[in-house]
Amino acid sequence: MRYLIDTNIFIYLSTDREKLSLDVVELLNEPGTLAYISAESVRELIIAYNNKGWGNKKWKSAEDLVKSVEETFFIEILPIQKNVMQTYSRPRINQNMNHKDPSDHVIISHAMTLGIPLISSDTRFPYYTRQGLQLIFNEK
Repeated sequence: MRYLIDTNIFIYLSTDREKLSLDVVELLNEPGTLAYISAESVRELIIAYNNKGWGNKKWKSAEDLVKSVEETFFIEILPIQKNVMQTYSRPRINQNMNHKDPSDHVIISHAMTLGIPLISSDTRFPYYTRQGLQLIFNEK
């Protein structure tokens, strides 16, 4: 099975595994599972590394962090193509929860475009299932 993991799931996977639910760990450890991450999530990780110091104890540089996504964690980084941006232009935004994060919307659009489940802990994401998002919610 193929899954797109949200930025928060990679953070938990790489530095705080206790925040991953047993269901998510089982899914990611199943034989034949293919895990993907959006280039938008990788951009967020680089920003967190450079600006907030996240991961500075684990990686020597932001470049090492990016390399480890595929080489250590075996998660394929997916580029953002035109069809993802076309999907990004369509979803209705969750106004009730004031969800204005453009990175979240790109990641959601990436999963919707590919037609694969998105694994996330973000409590604002279930709103988008009515628009076609397949969501696997990680209960922390």
